[in-house]
Amino acid sequence: MRAEYRPMTPEEKIALDQHVQAIAKILYADADKSQMTNLGKIEAGIRAQLQSHVSPQLGVFLSQKLQAQMPDTSAP
Repeated sequence: MRAEYRPMTPEEKIALDQHVQAIAKILYADADKSQMTNLGKIEAGIRAQLQSHVSPQLGVFLSQKLQAQMPDTSAP
């Protein structure tokens, strides 16, 4: 089953592209350049960095958004 998303506005797409470029610059600066010898190794390095640095932060953000949307069931 594939989740449906609303289309991004042109402004959102531009902002996303700018943020992705900023993230890419940071990850590139942190990368082991000696391992970037072919496309496969570059892709593996990028995947490792995304899993280590980016995905956990996205998970925290989305989890907080979900918790904020859930009704408070702690009332007596």
